[in-house]
Amino acid sequence: MSYGVSSALQAAVYQTLVNDTNVAGLVGTSVFDALPAGTLPPLYVVLGAENVRDASDKTGGGALHEFTVTVVTESAGFATAKTAAAAVSDALVDADLMLSRGSLVSLNFYKAKAARVGTGDVRQINLIFRARVADDT
Repeated sequence: MSYGVSSALQAAVYQTLVNDTNVAGLVGTSVFDALPAGTLPPLYVVLGAENVRDASDKTGGGALHEFTVTVVTESAGFATAKTAAAAVSDALVDADLMLSRGSLVSLNFYKAKAARVGTGDVRQINLIFRARVADDT
């Protein structure tokens, strides 16, 4: 198994979301690797948890990464969150990410969960993607 590509994958996912015009058109610069201190914007995207398992084969080391990208909005209803989540999905599915280590074999949508947060208007969608990577080092 190789966990060596994890940081490179995260950086490439982040850069893809930050540079995607559709995502930026909806959330502006509010794509975060980690939540900033202070007041959060009314709509944002944040990278989340990751589960990784071995996907090595005879050709070398590799891993299957299941990672979460979360869309959060203070808008009542799910329409705003779903529109932003669709843009995130469109930006990532089958993206040709350039990694600083290793290579991306595939990147696919796996599942999502939309939920209310608390009793107010906050809505959250957790999108889970599967990325198969090869560690070419």
